Amino acid sequence: MGFAEILDSLGGMGRFQKTSVAFLALPLMMLASHNLLQNFTAGVPRHHCQIRITANHTRQAGNSSLPLGADSLLRVSIPMDGNRRAESCRRFATPQWRLLDPNATLGNDTAAPETEPCADGWAYDQSVFASTIVSEWDLVCDSWTLRQMAQSLYMAGVLIGSIIFGGLSDRFGRKALIVWCYLQMGAAGACTAFVPNFTGYCLLRFLCGMAMSGISLNSVSLCMEWIPTKYRAIVGTINGYCYTIGQFILAGAAYAISDWRWLQLTVSLPFFVFFLYSWLFVESARWLAISGKQEQAVRSLKKAAWINGRKKEGEKLSVEVGHHSLHVQHGLRSPALSRHRRSSHASQSVTPLPRFATSFAYYGLAMDLQNFGFDLYLTQLVFGAVDFPAKLISVITITYVGRRFSQALSLILAGLCILVNVFVPQGEGPLGRVGCGKGTWPSGTLMSKLHVCSVSRRRQSGLGLGGTMARVGSMIAPLVKMLGEFFPSLPLIIYGAAPIISGIVTCFLPETRNVPLPETIEQVERQ
Repeated sequence: MGFAEILDSLGGMGRFQKTSVAFLALPLMMLASHNLLQNFTAGVPRHHCQIRITANHTRQAGNSSLPLGADSLLRVSIPMDGNRRAESCRRFATPQWRLLDPNATLGNDTAAPETEPCADGWAYDQSVFASTIVSEWDLVCDSWTLRQMAQSLYMAGVLIGSIIFGGLSDRFGRKALIVWCYLQMGAAGACTAFVPNFTGYCLLRFLCGMAMSGISLNSVSLCMEWIPTKYRAIVGTINGYCYTIGQFILAGAAYAISDWRWLQLTVSLPFFVFFLYSWLFVESARWLAISGKQEQAVRSLKKAAWINGRKKEGEKLSVEVGHHSLHVQHGLRSPALSRHRRSSHASQSVTPLPRFATSFAYYGLAMDLQNFGFDLYLTQLVFGAVDFPAKLISVITITYVGRRFSQALSLILAGLCILVNVFVPQGEGPLGRVGCGKGTWPSGTLMSKLHVCSVSRRRQSGLGLGGTMARVGSMIAPLVKMLGEFFPSLPLIIYGAAPIISGIVTCFLPETRNVPLPETIEQVERQ
């Protein structure tokens, strides 16, 4: 008897499975808060050089009995850009008192006044953000790249985490790694709220990125390995919607808490609660059996049977699981299984490509919500709302059409929509461009994870590889945007071509809808 039949005999999608899905899904809501957090904690408020005008300068203005107002001080101290806004990184070397005359201008007949960098720091507008890492550590002007570096280091942490935690959980189990990652996320995230300098902030955010990968990967595996095959697409979509809801939670929390340290602490403390109840998780019986831990696998299955109200069926498992385990061990020497493994490895090497293409296009189009020119909090809500129809459509097509076709179609359509926007005039329809990429990102990611779980014998390694490729795509995307200096439409062409190529490659993957994983020699030989 294979594992799929064993799960069905123990209640299928019973109380145990539903409870496990619920408690694993709650932390996924908060993952969005960390993954997109820097849109708010590293928001760039409007800023200009600090104004330094002495009392003597004030008297030179003409009427010492009337102090200069803030607008007048700004006018004589800071140059204005083409939009009549104070420049961010320069100030007049000496106050330009003639500008107090409402008819005065700096025309061609007037020598341009000398300017200098902001030697005394910056003044920040606090109407949107009370405090961010940008305003606290002056990550503006010549230091603006440090803000990008902080986000890159977080993504590097996600990349390293997908490599490390993917392999470790195949070796030490899903439960042990997910417990550790909850603790790491809570501790590193909370400590970030109290960090005194930018270096410490980057280090702790790197650790948060690693934990984010570990939680995401192990949540998927622990869910899927306890869920009957026919329910996997639905459960995967539920998990995806939890991440979507987390985007709404982030927008609400950021709107209510404008200080970055308190916001950082607020989204980190729940992970301590997740850490406490994660000790009650039951280790994947499938992983235990494949790892040669038959007795522990039997205990896990009996616990699931008891919770599902199938205690009698659970008592009969010892012989069946042992028989199944012998098939797995004997299969290690089977030529048929060896051929299946080579095919599985070939499929596993292809399945991460959609993750790369989707993440590459998405992050290339939507790296910074603040640059959209709309209200930041409203933009975050819209981005979250796009996920609902996208994921609903994806679960319907996955369930009734097939995973290979759905994934290929999603990627190709995304690429075509991006390429169409090459012909849209600049400044028209930016939300359409990014909305297209954002709408296909959740569906493409979901389909890719389900495909990896189905064609890869070592699921965590396969998911880790997929996560690695996604992170590589997100790190390369900003570099491609620099090519717009040579040809403005080139980045869009590259962002559109990547999903199309990946969608074509996906057509060569095996279809896995309603196909259980082969677990015995007979099942492999029938394929």
